[in-house]
Amino acid sequence: MYKRLFSYMKEYWLRYVLALVLMGLIVLLDILNPYFMGLSLKELGKETIDFSLVLSYFFRCLILIILLNVMQFCQTMLLHYTGQKIVYKIREEVFMHIQSFSHRQFNEIPVGTLVTRDTSDINVLFQLYTNVIVNILKNAATIIGVLVAMFLLNWKLALLVLAVLPVIGFLTVVFRIFLRRVHRDVRTEVSNMNAFLSENISGMKITQIFNQEEKKYNEFKTANERLRKKSFKETLTFGIFRPSVYLVYILTVILIMYVGGNEAIGISVFGMGVVITFSELYTFYQYISKFFNPIQMLADQFNTLQSAFAAAEKIFSILDIVPDIVDSEDAIDVELKGNIEFKNVWFSYVENEWILKDVSFKVNANECVAFVGATGAGKTTILGLITRNYDIQKGQILIDGIDIKKIKISCLRSQIGQMLQDVFLFSGTLASNIRLDEESISDSKVINACHEVNASSFINKLPDGINTKVGERGNNLSLGQRQLISFARTLVHEPKIMILDEATANIDTETEKIIQDSLEKVIKNNTMLMVAHRLSTIQHADKIIVFDHGRIIESGNHQELLKMKGRYYQLFMLQYQKQELAKITTNNLLQKS
Repeated sequence: MYKRLFSYMKEYWLRYVLALVLMGLIVLLDILNPYFMGLSLKELGKETIDFSLVLSYFFRCLILIILLNVMQFCQTMLLHYTGQKIVYKIREEVFMHIQSFSHRQFNEIPVGTLVTRDTSDINVLFQLYTNVIVNILKNAATIIGVLVAMFLLNWKLALLVLAVLPVIGFLTVVFRIFLRRVHRDVRTEVSNMNAFLSENISGMKITQIFNQEEKKYNEFKTANERLRKKSFKETLTFGIFRPSVYLVYILTVILIMYVGGNEAIGISVFGMGVVITFSELYTFYQYISKFFNPIQMLADQFNTLQSAFAAAEKIFSILDIVPDIVDSEDAIDVELKGNIEFKNVWFSYVENEWILKDVSFKVNANECVAFVGATGAGKTTILGLITRNYDIQKGQILIDGIDIKKIKISCLRSQIGQMLQDVFLFSGTLASNIRLDEESISDSKVINACHEVNASSFINKLPDGINTKVGERGNNLSLGQRQLISFARTLVHEPKIMILDEATANIDTETEKIIQDSLEKVIKNNTMLMVAHRLSTIQHADKIIVFDHGRIIESGNHQELLKMKGRYYQLFMLQYQKQELAKITTNNLLQKS
């Protein structure tokens, strides 16, 4: 983990070298300041005072303080700029890696957890790269430098100060062990809380519809209480350590003042025979403060360091997840025509629970093929396999005679357009949702696509047209309008293969008719695969493939399947009877009214 964390610093090693040089100068100036203060006090203690020399020492201290602050400013700006660059790079790497996950992996990892990893966890690392690493070195250098200065000033008193280091070392080791464990628990609970909030805020409408607010509040209260307890434990651990170090500091000052003060007035303590003046004792006192201040700051930095390590573990746990779906070494870019073939395909989401069983069929380029069957028969799975959202366990899927595993994923998906039942729109404008930030797609092309799918009928009525702002998930648009935008989005990217997965299931009859009319315009130029429960929407298909429990049981066009009087015929008659019954019921209600 340490190696991986520091690997991100390699690109900016020169800046860190410069920061370390500045750090060395800052430490040196910080140590020299008490020395000149001590000299001025020594001069003031003489019977004949040379005020010009005192002023000289005073101005030296002033210049040192100014230089110290300028260098600290330069170091801080340099480190913060570099830290932001590193964090930017890590955040980008995590997001790019998340984008490579398969649908199965997204189903297994809560969205809130992924958001936490790419936001708050990485923000914790920012402190590591800006403050902690350099400041730990700075404080360590300060401690060593001050010890050297104390030994040069009075080695006997310096030995007394040195005697407390084992106590501080013991406290630090114990503190580090406990704090690492506590920080890991806190990051886990923060992640769990974010996952809970992400899920429940997204599903708030369902919670309100079923009057489950109190139950969800209790679940939130439980998660919140777990986080509170872990956070309190973290605070308690840190709250015990820092006062302990401060207590050692106070006891050391008392000891030095007692020994040094008595020796300065000629009273020997412990038979040490320390020779020291009051001005030297004052300088020594200043050095003790500068000796313990870095130790206490190290406690803060250990706190941040442990938090950063805990966050790094979580971040690397995401980066270490190997994507299920990856390009093979010999994958190629290819211009697709749209011929699709399934050869003896077997597929399961869970091991040995087969969704597709030995499925074989062909779809010719520019053909329209529909898949029909009961829920769970494997229709949507077929569409997901063509786009490599999942990989099959047995068999082969070919496009234009090439195994799709030999085609680069980006190349494959860029030539397949999908209209799904649940349309997702991003925050932005209608135009940005249609072009999906593809700069090569002009506004005129977007407008033409909207006109071709009959979406212009409502877009032209909007004040800003295609530049109208879209609310979160498109909540300011109706289901039908969102589906038309989805259709325009699919069309404007000019796919070779179009996939419609229950695209008209949740929309009204009028919008469905608009989409059907639009499909007839573009159907001749694309290979089209459709899944629909409403059989009336697929009667125009060149071929209809009927699935049952993962197997193909019938295949043919609408008229051929009706003549077979098999499963498709039963489904069609069942829907036809329901429609007729609905008409009769509507007519009866109208007559009564």
